[in-house]
Amino acid sequence: MFKDITKPYLIAEVSGNHNGSIDRAKEIIKSAKDNGADCVKLQTYTPETMTINSQKDDFLVKGGLWDGYSLWDLYQWAHTPFEWQEELFDYANDLSIDCISTPFDETAVDLLEDIGTKFYKIASFEVTDLPLIKYVAEKNKPIIISSGMANEQEIHDALDVIKNEGVEDIVLLHCVSGYPTPIDQINLSTIELLKKTFDVEVGLSDHTLGNLSSLLALAYDVKVIEKHFTLNREDGGPDAAFSMEPEELKSLSNDLKLGYVAKGKPSFDRKLAEEENVKFRRSLYVVDDIKKGEIFTNINVRRIRPGYGISPKFYDEIIGKKAIKDIEKGTPVSWEMIGKK
Repeated sequence: MFKDITKPYLIAEVSGNHNGSIDRAKEIIKSAKDNGADCVKLQTYTPETMTINSQKDDFLVKGGLWDGYSLWDLYQWAHTPFEWQEELFDYANDLSIDCISTPFDETAVDLLEDIGTKFYKIASFEVTDLPLIKYVAEKNKPIIISSGMANEQEIHDALDVIKNEGVEDIVLLHCVSGYPTPIDQINLSTIELLKKTFDVEVGLSDHTLGNLSSLLALAYDVKVIEKHFTLNREDGGPDAAFSMEPEELKSLSNDLKLGYVAKGKPSFDRKLAEEENVKFRRSLYVVDDIKKGEIFTNINVRRIRPGYGISPKFYDEIIGKKAIKDIEKGTPVSWEMIGKK
């Protein structure tokens, strides 16, 4: 699937931005479609599959967007109920936009298999959960995997598990798991490092504010770009603060298309838009009347615009030679008018 993609595949991450309403989830999916996303992504978990209901210090979030929440309460707030998922997949299918989800345990994988997901996404936080990755890879479907927080060995371990199950259609996303990610920490050059180190297709999971990072990633031939998406940040929600709004998604989608076209392919060929201007380059012109037998000098020949004469690179070769015919001022120099020196 991803090996055949030429233009970046844009994923709008719904996550918990539905704010507990399936109708809002559908609105987000429709808005994603209307504003240029290729795919919407859900998350498939329950609080029970993520953590335990504990108020011990280990289970409390300190600092950041979710400061003060217990993990249980955070996942209770943000989760997309299992019973919604097939309906949301069907709704997306009716709108002709791809829909996938990130599973966080084996029961989630089983549900997504029953629904008929086209491919899977492994979240950054699950990169070290090799049993889960193996269970996903056994389904023999394309896999996108984020690299947030992972070191080189951890990425190798995860990819080895996937490849050992025979999955070859893999996209490794450069990701910084900061919510939001400061622009001075996104370090996009890591995308090229991932490509060289792991020999897989690459992409970007972008948690920075704005679209700059995603657009710059085009230079690294990314296959996939993923950003969180909501209808309105002011509506709140677990991920609202670092999510795109509809106009921002539309702008990103349009700019990615233009950026892809602008990137083009390496070539020294003259472009069509340049053809009309070739005649305005410099060339050699006779700037004083020259009689037959006279010498071409730096007085009667100059390198000027337009470009109908021979190239300025032949200037030194022309100077000192004799004219074999009368030449009027304003005539482009040609080889036919030059005798031996």
